[in-house]
Amino acid sequence: MRHRPAAPAAAGGEGRAAATSARQWWTVAVAVLAQTLVLLDNTVLNVAMETLADPVHGLGASSADLAWANASYSLVFAAGSFAGGALADRYGPRRILVTGLMLLAGASTLAAFSDGATELTVTRGFMGAGGALITPATLAIVTRASAPADRTRAIAVWASAGGAAVALGPVVGGALLTRFWWGSVFLVNLPVVAVCLLGIWLLVPGLRYAERRVLDPLGLALSVLGLGLVVYGVIRGGRPAGWSSPATLLPLAVGLALLATFVMSQSRRAAPGFDVRLFAEPRFAGGTVTLLLLFFGLAGQLFYCAFYLQGVHGLSTLAAGAVMSAAAGGIVLGNQISPAVSRLLAVRWCAVAGILLSSITFGGYVFFDAGTPVAWIAGMLFAQGAGIGLVVAPMTAEMMASLPPRYTGAGAAINAAARPVGSTLGVAVLGSVLATAYRGAIRPSLTDLPPGSRETALDSAEATRAVARSLSRPDLLAAANRAYLHAMYVTAAWTALLSVAGAVLVIGYFRPRPSTTEAGSGHGAAPSSDRAHRG
Repeated sequence: MRHRPAAPAAAGGEGRAAATSARQWWTVAVAVLAQTLVLLDNTVLNVAMETLADPVHGLGASSADLAWANASYSLVFAAGSFAGGALADRYGPRRILVTGLMLLAGASTLAAFSDGATELTVTRGFMGAGGALITPATLAIVTRASAPADRTRAIAVWASAGGAAVALGPVVGGALLTRFWWGSVFLVNLPVVAVCLLGIWLLVPGLRYAERRVLDPLGLALSVLGLGLVVYGVIRGGRPAGWSSPATLLPLAVGLALLATFVMSQSRRAAPGFDVRLFAEPRFAGGTVTLLLLFFGLAGQLFYCAFYLQGVHGLSTLAAGAVMSAAAGGIVLGNQISPAVSRLLAVRWCAVAGILLSSITFGGYVFFDAGTPVAWIAGMLFAQGAGIGLVVAPMTAEMMASLPPRYTGAGAAINAAARPVGSTLGVAVLGSVLATAYRGAIRPSLTDLPPGSRETALDSAEATRAVARSLSRPDLLAAANRAYLHAMYVTAAWTALLSVAGAVLVIGYFRPRPSTTEAGSGHGAAPSSDRAHRG
């Protein structure tokens, strides 16, 4: 009997493998696009603040109104991320991703046609809820849809898009505002959502779990309310009333109590809705805190960099956004080379190198002044982004590899929450440091002003400049710039010190030995070949 040659079968197998590989990367592309949209929405509003404050071309919103319109997205995003991960584990990430995209699209449409600051704040919160569903689902899809050999690269692509969006938001917003009305920064989401939904329908598999997670409504409520109150308290702490205000201390205390109750209740359940014991994995716990500190520094630094470029350097909103986009290029580069660097140095030292590079650039602001060349600033931001990119992808891959497959949604939720929580903390805490240092530096220059003007000028450098222009006081403009530079130096020093703490955590938690979880507790899912070279 004549047998068929083996070669054609092998060729057919290779063709099917190639088709499968191509499909997995198209799936990753859809998830990355959705994730980019979420993080773009987190920053795109920054450049529209001045327009929204205009009573003619905007909403006539006060500075407090604008602060809450900007913060409500991050607050709900961070508070809802745990719930988003649990829902993705229960119903599958594909279904939750579709739900999140539709919620984001609907809330974006309402935000674009808001009649007032309160309506804008509420609709931004619903946009954050959509993001809280989307981000854990996208990371779960990228993790589970990619082959083990491609997983680190796939997560690197996912992290690149997210990191780039942080810096590209101001550029996109500035470009839209130069041609259209302020609502365009929200309506631009609609065609992107449509593309994502089409891609999901055509390319993203169902990714059903063999064991469906048991939902715990009470636990989800405790996590959402607890984290929401903590973030709310932090945001209040960054306002002029300060950290000693009852409006700050009360939500912080209640939020921490609710989170403690959540942790205790989940640890006692046989089948917890969210397994807090995942933090017994040292790499997962250390990676979570490291990412939180990293985004703490990045978001806080971009916050005071924007005011430095526009206020002290006098750049337009669009020009300042273009300079800040250099960080996006660095993040993309760092993420793409991080798999090779982590193989060469091990994840531990790749992350340490990235954190130290970012810390140096955070501290580099102490050498900036009104005459610093813009090209030098852009180069430093590029180096900063490259440092961050070296950390995010390998750290995320390491965290996700330590978890069982059925907990990828829960792990993705924690990973996703670390970013907005860190960003919100960074803007609130470092913004508070900046404001306090500025008020101390500018106060001696305001002694001859009328009481009302003096109080107004103390609020911020922008307020001081407005008072100086109204009173025709060019000396006060110069004083505002000097005081802001002093405040920026103080804040930059603290940013660098806190960032270095992340390197200490990585050295301590990513030691070259098997973790207790890997040794036999059942949570470690990384293959032994991976563990052999980790350091």
